[in-house]
Amino acid sequence: MHSNQSGPPVQASRERVIKAVAKSSTRESSAVGTGADATVTAVNGVDAQSPQLDDTTPVIGLIDLDQVSDAYERLRTAFSGGTDVLHAVACKAVPLLPLLRYYAEAGAGCEVASPGELDLALTAGFAPERIVFDSPAKTLSELKRAVTLGVSMNIDNYEELDRLDAILDGRTTSARVGIRINPQSGTGTIGALSTATQTSKFGIGLADAGAREALIDAYLARPWLNQIHVHSGSQGISLDQAAAGIEIVVELAQEINRRAAQTHGRDRQVTRIDIGGGLPVNFAGEEITPTFADYRAVLAAQVPGLFDFDIITEFGRALLAKAGTILTHVEYAKTTGGRRIAMTHAGVQVATRTAYAPADWPLRILPFDPDGNPKSAEEVPTDVAGPACFAGDLLARDRVLPRLDAGDIVAVPDTGAYYFSNPFSYNLLPRVPVYGYRANQGAVEYALIRRGQSREEILAEAGEPEIAPYRLVQNEGDS
Repeated sequence: MHSNQSGPPVQASRERVIKAVAKSSTRESSAVGTGADATVTAVNGVDAQSPQLDDTTPVIGLIDLDQVSDAYERLRTAFSGGTDVLHAVACKAVPLLPLLRYYAEAGAGCEVASPGELDLALTAGFAPERIVFDSPAKTLSELKRAVTLGVSMNIDNYEELDRLDAILDGRTTSARVGIRINPQSGTGTIGALSTATQTSKFGIGLADAGAREALIDAYLARPWLNQIHVHSGSQGISLDQAAAGIEIVVELAQEINRRAAQTHGRDRQVTRIDIGGGLPVNFAGEEITPTFADYRAVLAAQVPGLFDFDIITEFGRALLAKAGTILTHVEYAKTTGGRRIAMTHAGVQVATRTAYAPADWPLRILPFDPDGNPKSAEEVPTDVAGPACFAGDLLARDRVLPRLDAGDIVAVPDTGAYYFSNPFSYNLLPRVPVYGYRANQGAVEYALIRRGQSREEILAEAGEPEIAPYRLVQNEGDS
């Protein structure tokens, strides 16, 4: 298995930024500093503040913009060739408008799974035909809108297909439409993320009795069904296992095309295969492994027929995880039961999966002193705790770390996807500010990606000012 050698530069850039943030941070004041080696750029015409950690902003998200662009270029290069490939970035991994706008301008597509994500993709500048709508629970109005817009759709089940039939009412559609197939190819090490199990909620199970023939009949009856979707890869799934699921669906597409040619004289009814995303990420170290090139090589060896079709990919975590870092400071530290406990401001609100499923989603902890230097101290068993009011709100449990003290800085790398970009408002903890950065030779440049949430905004989302008086509704016929 190859590893990408950009790991060390990413680490060096991250350490420079942490040093710069530490320099600009003033614990005693909420005034914003710029730091001696920090410059500020703007996003959408809005000046970006230089990030800092203080009493009012004790946790921030950082995204290495060079790593974002490098990762996308590695993906494009890995899948380059004669086949037309649409790399639809998974919106759910990073629903942040400036980053999605970057991908739109770079020529990517966008995979969405809700009306909100669809609106965000359109606002970011993705053309409708470069958007893939994958929700397994599309409402009637959502389907009608997708047809009107011309976005690509993957249909989850036969009832949804019937609903689409009624909307089209015998007409064809310009949208690329396919059916999501569950190849039922097995479970990975993280059950909750395994999408190709025997009883997965996604798609139509191909191994079920009569399913294959029913699917072929569905395609033959609808010449506008011209793509097919499978998502067998995920964190905890090997490349070989992901490829096995794709191979099953490629064989189905080939059979549909043979039957369509024989019975209806159609030339290649299915022209595109959406292989989903799910390339695993190495959360244990800096190396980027497996790589997109590794995955392409496995697919070429195990499923060469895939490259006779146009392709959609739906990567998210593999594109963005390594670019992100959560940064917080230790507010208090204590020792209880022989274990050091570092109380920070980063927990379930920015690392929900790690707090609730720590065995499946362990994160590295990088300790720094208040000046932003890597912490050097006696190593002791440590819990790195978040601020939320439940005992399991931990970023790390019983981890051997240099002794952490109040004022130290804790960095949590590999969190650029599904972490601070997807906040959880437990205890009404605010959405944290997110900054992009580039650590050049002369300076660290920042760009504000998302402002932190104010207390006024939190209150505005907490509901109506009071419970309104009840209004009696009298049913017809009641006396």
